Amino acid sequence: MLRSPKLLSLMACSLLAFSGCGRQAAPGNAQAPRDAMPTATSLESAALPPSAELPAMASEPSARPMLAVDAESESGMAAVDSDLGTGPGQGGDRFDEIVENAFLRVGEHPLSTFSIDVDTASYSKIRQFLLNNHRLPRADAVRIEELVNYFDYDYAGPSEDQSEPFATHVAVSQCPWNTEHRLTRIAIKGRTMQTDARPPSNLVFLIDSSGSMNRPNRLPLLQRALALLLKQLNQRDRVAVVAYAGSAGLVLDSTPASEADTILTSLNRLKAGGSTNGGEGLELAYAIAREHFVESGTNRILLCTDGDFNVGRTGTDQMLDLVERESKGGIELTVLGLGMGNFNDAMLEQISGRGNGNYAFIDTYNEARKVLVQQLSGTLVTIAKDVKIQVEFNPQEVAAYRLIGYENRILQSQDFNDDKKDAGEIGAGHSVTALYEIVPRGASTVDALASTDELKYQTPGEPSSAAESGELLTVKLRYKRPGEQDSVLQQWAVRDSQQTFAQADREFQFASAVAGFGMLLRDSPHAGNWTLDSVQEVAESALGDDPWGLRQEFVELVATARVLKSSH
Repeated sequence: MLRSPKLLSLMACSLLAFSGCGRQAAPGNAQAPRDAMPTATSLESAALPPSAELPAMASEPSARPMLAVDAESESGMAAVDSDLGTGPGQGGDRFDEIVENAFLRVGEHPLSTFSIDVDTASYSKIRQFLLNNHRLPRADAVRIEELVNYFDYDYAGPSEDQSEPFATHVAVSQCPWNTEHRLTRIAIKGRTMQTDARPPSNLVFLIDSSGSMNRPNRLPLLQRALALLLKQLNQRDRVAVVAYAGSAGLVLDSTPASEADTILTSLNRLKAGGSTNGGEGLELAYAIAREHFVESGTNRILLCTDGDFNVGRTGTDQMLDLVERESKGGIELTVLGLGMGNFNDAMLEQISGRGNGNYAFIDTYNEARKVLVQQLSGTLVTIAKDVKIQVEFNPQEVAAYRLIGYENRILQSQDFNDDKKDAGEIGAGHSVTALYEIVPRGASTVDALASTDELKYQTPGEPSSAAESGELLTVKLRYKRPGEQDSVLQQWAVRDSQQTFAQADREFQFASAVAGFGMLLRDSPHAGNWTLDSVQEVAESALGDDPWGLRQEFVELVATARVLKSSH
């Protein structure tokens, strides 16, 4: 097989990286002697006992809630990271600052536009803060949309005779934390995909094997997680393994997934040691993915890391440029984060977004099962690209509104019709939920809302005749089908049925409880009269069918946060 000179040059590093003669680590990150590097736990010795094997997905749900503490005990891995940083910009863990969305007056801001988001990393990090580290998360670690979208909801998907890749549902109810306000839920449910219908995959596992990965809840947990993924692949799929530490190296060239033993052996060879050359590893991973590109299939890199790219191509802008360029060429990027302490959450969130992928945080074996087994098709297969939502509010019905979460997904109004503007992707079977808190006209809280001075040179436009329709708002949605450049437009006019929160469906109530939990963790001024007791009461009443115990686990998080807050 012919290879480009650049690819051959990159692959040559593999001989150096795994012979102990690779590039020297940067000062301050000296590589430990080889005999001091512990070998990662082998997949065979780390296997679960027969009683803890993965249950059948459809008919044999777990017999107990998947609480993080139980999961770690079951797998023998205590996932406690005691060296949590203070970020952003201060070393340790780094999170982008979140400036919470404020209420906007409809007369001044009639349109709200944002990109959808199916990332879930924030929820897993919060779980690790609460259950494993017994401390409240910092506010900037709490991305409310990722908390809400962590859960699967019982939304109806598109029917068999519909050509759309997803179905959209809009509902309005009383707002539970401020009963004078209204709460609007926009829900999207992607078309599900059977395993045998999934297109062939060209996957590259890009694995951080630096010294910091030498902890039970990092490299050994990752090896077991990827073993789970391999069991879901078939003879049409291919897997390559690239590792990076002091230097980047090709551990295994692209290999049919049916040769699982060969792939597992290559994963077992990985040892944690050295510093982190993420840039070089990423370039090599893309080169391998391009060489084995599958037309009309899934071409994806799975970046698995516990920290920062602190050697080699370190600039976030350069990383983002590389990832965005490759994503436009059809190679997508999924990020699987592990561990905490020197975790660059800010960059990994951006890099997955630019890579047209998703971002999950693997803190337990059960989380690996959720992301790489239960949600495999959604993790690997994109069914809609550049999905954008724009809501127009009727000034005759709505005085002001606030989008809950999605702070780093806000778009300009003109971006909605710009098909060159990047936005979020939806995977097969994914559900997406967005919530707006609405202040109706005439509410007593209107006068307390911030406003601008009256304009000197113009006055606000007169409402159109449509404003008298009684419609509350209009939801517009744009998306692209994979491989297409032109977007498809959908829109719905929405009326308020004036239902109370008690009359809202169970999924509405549970999503509201999760959003309220996020606001309380952030000490949001918009949490109204809700408390963690209120959140727990609503969540417990809206558990419904919970075969994997995820909603029950959420109740556990709320109870833990209540104890921690009371001790402050």
